[in-house]
Amino acid sequence: MDSQRLLLIIALGFVLLLLWQNWMQDYGPGAGQAPVEAAAPADGESEPADLPELRETPADTAPDTPAAGSGTAAADVPQGPASDDADLIRVETDVLDVRIDPRGGVLARADLLEYPVSLDQPDTPLRLLERRPGRVFVAQSGLRAADGPAPDHHAEYASDRDRYTLEESADRVSVPLTWEQDGIRVTKTLTFRRGSYVVEVDHRVENTSGETWRGSQYRQLQRSAAQRESAFLYTYTGGVYAGDKVDVDERIAYEKVDFEELGKGLDQRLEGGWTAMIQHYFVGAWIPVQDQVNRFYGFSSDQDGRTLYSLGMITDPRSLAPGESLQFSSRLYVGPKVQERLESIAEGLELTVDYGIFTIISKPIFAVLKFFHDWVGNWGWSIVLVTLLIKLVFWKLSATSYRSMARMRKVQPKLQQLKERYGEDRQRMGQEMMKLYKQEKINPLGGCLPILVQIPVFISLYWVLLESVELRQAPWILWINDLSQKDPFFVLPVLMAASMWLQQRLNPAPMDPVQQRVFQIMPFAFGVFFAFFPAGLVLYWLTNNLLSIGQQWYILRQVEKQSD
Repeated sequence: MDSQRLLLIIALGFVLLLLWQNWMQDYGPGAGQAPVEAAAPADGESEPADLPELRETPADTAPDTPAAGSGTAAADVPQGPASDDADLIRVETDVLDVRIDPRGGVLARADLLEYPVSLDQPDTPLRLLERRPGRVFVAQSGLRAADGPAPDHHAEYASDRDRYTLEESADRVSVPLTWEQDGIRVTKTLTFRRGSYVVEVDHRVENTSGETWRGSQYRQLQRSAAQRESAFLYTYTGGVYAGDKVDVDERIAYEKVDFEELGKGLDQRLEGGWTAMIQHYFVGAWIPVQDQVNRFYGFSSDQDGRTLYSLGMITDPRSLAPGESLQFSSRLYVGPKVQERLESIAEGLELTVDYGIFTIISKPIFAVLKFFHDWVGNWGWSIVLVTLLIKLVFWKLSATSYRSMARMRKVQPKLQQLKERYGEDRQRMGQEMMKLYKQEKINPLGGCLPILVQIPVFISLYWVLLESVELRQAPWILWINDLSQKDPFFVLPVLMAASMWLQQRLNPAPMDPVQQRVFQIMPFAFGVFFAFFPAGLVLYWLTNNLLSIGQQWYILRQVEKQSD
């Protein structure tokens, strides 16, 4: 096999893979889960006098419609406008600036104070959760009742204050919201801790009525379909979940459920685990009590011509006798996909840093990258050092490949003579080429197989550099002040294209004129393509090319000396 041809196929295949991943798919609304409908109050207001007839709600019914007796409209999205920003409760900690809607206690906005939206706007924090006409991404939670009233995420809660701030001397701040109806009193408390992106969400239910109350807690993330962040790079945006199957010794470690699949519905009964909506660098995730059994669900709903997708979980129902109380607890993570943080919150939550099928390779590579960063204090130089280390690990394999290429280069004149003599007879040409390879002790596969072994490692490193939030807005040197963005002056892509051209000069030229022309175009084409890649990725490719050129030149000189 021609090594050059294999390299061309691999390079083009990689580019085609990226282009295919970047193809914008149309997310239709799909067929949502069939809900158990509840009648809406006659006037659409949450007045006790207008409560509809109470309906028995199975515990495993997804809360895509409010429970009867909650005093809210039947659609998942509130009928009429949401609360104005002025009506929202503001919570400020050292890492979060959050807005809570008293209607349902919904987290309607979350700004990440340590993550500016861009280097040009250092004082504007990235907004992960928000609710506006162009984009919806909110965290909802509530109760559903089989016997008695219950506040869902449309119920009106009362709050004593409209602003909470984490004091310098405190390590946490709590926001209590209260709701009461027909002897059922619910206190929904959201607790924020210093330095943490985890919000503790508790529903305390007190039954002062004369009847047994029976209900469940649900938690869900709701968002609109997201636009691609980049036209050239694919990163998954959508739902994921994990958990242990009930009555079966099997764990779903990490399962994607994109918007289209959510529209078709999700129904899984799992213990522990979590549900999440992920995007590039950031994640929102609900984490239940880990020994708790939940029904994981997904559905879509329409409002004003747009489709919203929900992914969540609902507990088995619990009974509450008169005069007693009980508490439902969950945690919500709203923040960056920092693996160390996620690992400490729930098993497998760090997998939301989506390295794809090469996760088993990518995770050790990231650990080494972080080790170098702790040593040198710069992510750019860490990329250079990791690339150098990988090159050293595969030094012998690469040497075998380059030695084979050097021998192929040596017999190039003889191959040209065979082409001139047997060019019209391809079968005879192939036979004579194999004789020449045997005579010169050249293995035509020698330059291919070592490269194939290295491909998974290089693709894994690619995903590490693409997915790691640590590289977001991380500077390198001089004009490179953000390794996650393209080179503003295109210096690295030009140098990479030049390095590809130089590397081609060291390789034996293809015999086919068409392949020769393709190889002449390749450096320019890749330079243009990589001009829109993050600078960190281009730095990795450039470093690898330069190291390969150095090793290949050294081996070429050795082979030439041996033949003299």
